[in-house]
Amino acid sequence: MDPENAHHLAIRTLKEISRYPSLLQIWRGPSAKMFERRVFGLQFPNPIGLAAGFDKNGVALPAWEALGFGFIEVGTITARPQSGNPRPRIFRIPELEALINRLGFNNEGAAAIGERLQALKDSQRWPKIPVGINLGKTKAVPLEEAAADYLESFRRLQALGDYFVLNVSSPNTPGLRKLQEGAFVGELFRRIQAENPDKPLLVKIAPDLPFEQVDEILSLAAEHRLAGIVATNTTTDHQLVPTAKRQEGGLSGKPLTARSLEMLRYIRAISSIPIISVGGIMRVEDAKARFDAGAELIQLYSGFVYRGPRFLGDILAAL
Repeated sequence: MDPENAHHLAIRTLKEISRYPSLLQIWRGPSAKMFERRVFGLQFPNPIGLAAGFDKNGVALPAWEALGFGFIEVGTITARPQSGNPRPRIFRIPELEALINRLGFNNEGAAAIGERLQALKDSQRWPKIPVGINLGKTKAVPLEEAAADYLESFRRLQALGDYFVLNVSSPNTPGLRKLQEGAFVGELFRRIQAENPDKPLLVKIAPDLPFEQVDEILSLAAEHRLAGIVATNTTTDHQLVPTAKRQEGGLSGKPLTARSLEMLRYIRAISSIPIISVGGIMRVEDAKARFDAGAELIQLYSGFVYRGPRFLGDILAAL
């Protein structure tokens, strides 16, 4: 089945199940209260979350909770709705347990998603686990106006997210990764925090950054009182992919495992900032390695695609 069609089928199924509390109770995944932990002021029933990019429009939050996730990250959401890049734009490489995507922040926009999330809250079906909101730049907005664009989304969604992540590291929006440079990212942190009274704010970084640039981001994160780092996004390094299978876009899955772990270890060696580790967690052993290396929380995406819902229970059982 076409990978994007398969994804939409999964999301539609989860959306329908989310409408029926009785079904959610029957379907409910592993209970893991023994893994409760408090990170950046929030209580997590377990430390395994769903990474941003899977439920971009926030349509199936109750189902993710029922599956056993300890937290959910919605998005990436932009201030304006956008359709993303032309299809095909998701590619599987099963022999490598990898995915390449060049979706391009396709989402319904902050206003429409905000209305959906507010309706869910009003319906009393809002999940009892933390819900993060991942924010990105609208493609048509120039870099010099990026901070205002992120701020527009943050203002619209501020009351709905338990924490927020500034996605400045997707390779699929032209020029976006330049926002990881000091002048841009410092201004972005300053503008958001100036209007942020109490929500934990994190930044999601690329695995391809040189460590000197990571140092600069960590320094600015401390200066502007960010609550944490999400490490890492997808990679543009496709050296491990056979030439015939290479596509433009971000690579995730097993080829990212080593670099994402290396980035986690580097950050933890020089900083005590809370880290959500994501990227290449494909085995129970990968998850354990992230916690051993100092991650407070982890997120699944490609591992969930290839392993299915049981992967979450397998990790919790091993822990």
